[in-house]
Amino acid sequence: MDLGIKGKRALVCASSKGLGLGCARSLAEAGVDLVMNARGRDALEVSAAAIRSEFGVNVVTVAADITSDDGRAQVLEAAKDVDILVTNAGGPPPGLWSDWEREDFIAALDANMLTPIALMKALLPGMMDRGWGRVVNITSQSVKAPIAVLGLSNSARAGLTGYVAGTARQVAGSGVTINNLLPGIHATDRAVALDTGVTQAQGISMEDAKAQRCAGIPAGRYGTADEFGAACAFLCSQHAGFIVGQNLLLDGGGVNATM
Repeated sequence: MDLGIKGKRALVCASSKGLGLGCARSLAEAGVDLVMNARGRDALEVSAAAIRSEFGVNVVTVAADITSDDGRAQVLEAAKDVDILVTNAGGPPPGLWSDWEREDFIAALDANMLTPIALMKALLPGMMDRGWGRVVNITSQSVKAPIAVLGLSNSARAGLTGYVAGTARQVAGSGVTINNLLPGIHATDRAVALDTGVTQAQGISMEDAKAQRCAGIPAGRYGTADEFGAACAFLCSQHAGFIVGQNLLLDGGGVNATM
């Protein structure tokens, strides 16, 4: 399918690896030029070079912490006229409700709620002026079904979801859509970190931890970054202009819900 976005320009945050890289690759395959951001310069440059070579699109890299004021300013300077925004940041660490103090919640809110909001506030006006734009926020399945050990993530991402629900409906008339992608477990570094936590808590192997998690996924496996990226690229396409303010689960059926 021709997504109709060749020649558009996108900012993809945290895109040196994992789900962010999957999104960057799928957009590049559709002919979209990229501004790629991540904290680690070496991994970012390797991923950007591979995308340039494989897809022939223009890629600008900005190695910076998108959750910091200075880092965000650097990224926005490079991405001030983008047509597509994909927000993404690593999730907070797991734990128990009794572990977290105020500063833990502030850090989670900064990374997973306030940073995406700041990026939208900066880039939405230009999209609206041009009459076309796409925003996809990578959140979590936990906004549909909270995960007890991810209370920091549950809280911050639920706040972002509420913000998007109202904002998306205010900008849709200008040709701009905002939607959220809610990943379940995917074969990324985040999965390794979560499975490692299970091995330490239960005294089991990584293979057993993964098998235990897969047993709760109807698809029977972890998702891949490529299939996640393909879903992101569709939401960014010309065909998705009537999808507004939605929360799309990509979890292999893990959340057992009718709606």
